[in-house]
Amino acid sequence: MSTVSGAYANISGVREYDTESLKTNVAPNNKDLGQEDFLTLMTTQLQNQDPFAPMENGDFLAQMAQFSSVAGLDRINETLGDMSSELNSGRIATASSLLGQSVLVPGTIARPDAQGEIHGVVDLAEAANNVTVTFLDSNNSTILHKEQLGGQRPGLVGFDWTDVPDNIVNSHGSVRVSVEVTTDEGTQVIGPSVYARVMGVQMPTDGSDMTLNVEDYGERNYLEISALR
Repeated sequence: MSTVSGAYANISGVREYDTESLKTNVAPNNKDLGQEDFLTLMTTQLQNQDPFAPMENGDFLAQMAQFSSVAGLDRINETLGDMSSELNSGRIATASSLLGQSVLVPGTIARPDAQGEIHGVVDLAEAANNVTVTFLDSNNSTILHKEQLGGQRPGLVGFDWTDVPDNIVNSHGSVRVSVEVTTDEGTQVIGPSVYARVMGVQMPTDGSDMTLNVEDYGERNYLEISALR
């Protein structure tokens, strides 16, 4: 049997064939084999196989299955890439919608919102005979307003100050909130949560959770926010 110069030896049932002719059938400078390249290689194998020792059907099926798996992974990667782009777009949309909104954060410093009102929440561990919310100036020296909420059940109890004086509203001034809870055991001061404005949003490039820059409270993880208005 004659041999071809520069040919590879018999491999997996494929006899010697001319590698130069094969190079002309495969796209140059292409590091990844596509479907057309795979079919070209398979056709070359069929044309050059040893008729006395042909490739088994199982060999062809194994190659086709391997190629199908690689092609399937490529499609999965493309799908995941599309999903990642959509998620990033959703994160940007969410970040934009949060700017200027008021989010609920634990704290005693509060400022009037766009409607000139102050809102907050107190979490009662047990039933209370009376809940008193006091709004003081920033120096804690002057009482500006009081809200008597009366008896309350355990859980979250909302409070607000809707008639904030114009001088505080116009200057977007801060006030301090103090909450006193009276139960059968006595009276105690507990910490409230207040609504504060989102001044900025940071979105890490590694896909981790967004960070909110909240007025008077600095950076807060997006997942720490339980409510907004």
